[in-house]
Amino acid sequence: MPKFIIERELEGAGKLSESELQGISQKSCSVLNKMGPEIQWLESYVTNNKIYCVYIAADEQTIRQHAEEGGFPANRIEEIKTIIDPTTAE
Repeated sequence: MPKFIIERELEGAGKLSESELQGISQKSCSVLNKMGPEIQWLESYVTNNKIYCVYIAADEQTIRQHAEEGGFPANRIEEIKTIIDPTTAE
């Protein structure tokens, strides 16, 4: 299945408390459990005003459905075509 990166604009994201981040994570997992194996959350990166999430999903519409059901923004969704790292240079 394709891998996607989702950009979520969330003012003050970097100032969210551990309990607030836990609540967001719990909500996301709850929606994912209802949606089934067509979507999987891998990890997220929290910056000052955005959260970048990496998901495996059947398609972009599945990502949008998760965002809508969870009440999360999904300002930009991009399919990841490949991954590179320092070993790519070897």
